[in-house]
Amino acid sequence: MTSNAMVNLQQPSAAAVAAVHEPSQYLTFTLGAEMFAIGILHIKEIIEYGQLTAVPMMPGFIRGVINLRGAVVPVIDLASRFGGTPSHITRRTCIVIVELQLGDGETRVLGVVVDAVSAVLDIASSDIEPAPAFGTRIRTDFIAGMAKVNSRFVILLDVDRVLSMDEMAALSGGIESSIGSAPAALLGS
Repeated sequence: MTSNAMVNLQQPSAAAVAAVHEPSQYLTFTLGAEMFAIGILHIKEIIEYGQLTAVPMMPGFIRGVINLRGAVVPVIDLASRFGGTPSHITRRTCIVIVELQLGDGETRVLGVVVDAVSAVLDIASSDIEPAPAFGTRIRTDFIAGMAKVNSRFVILLDVDRVLSMDEMAALSGGIESSIGSAPAALLGS
């Protein structure tokens, strides 16, 4: 009987496996007056906004790069990425280090500048509505859903779409051709 229990614990049901891979916890943060969230499984760490090294000829939404324990990490200004003005740096400004899983099994680490980190929230999938067709400042294909938390909407970001290197390169007018191979490597192009 004990061995059967061990087998059951070691081989969870398909529903349990799917629940583990579907994030129910989200890191919430502000950009201007809006509240956004990213699934906690994408978050590597949160660091204080510090010294960035500017890289010449990068699009405006790329603030620069940081040295994160010996690794060069590009830093994206989300407010600027969404078409707004660049974030105003205050003492609450943070860099959220995000880890993306690429299609070929590789991972890419990026930093995103946010005005302030709020909290980690548990959000049930039943509390998440689909992205609206209009009414937000960002394109709806960047939105994984809308969650209502404490009588306020939180925009759940599809981090793989928001931080897609291919799309960011296209938006910047062909980063790779205009800056050479070394800085383009920073972007993962």
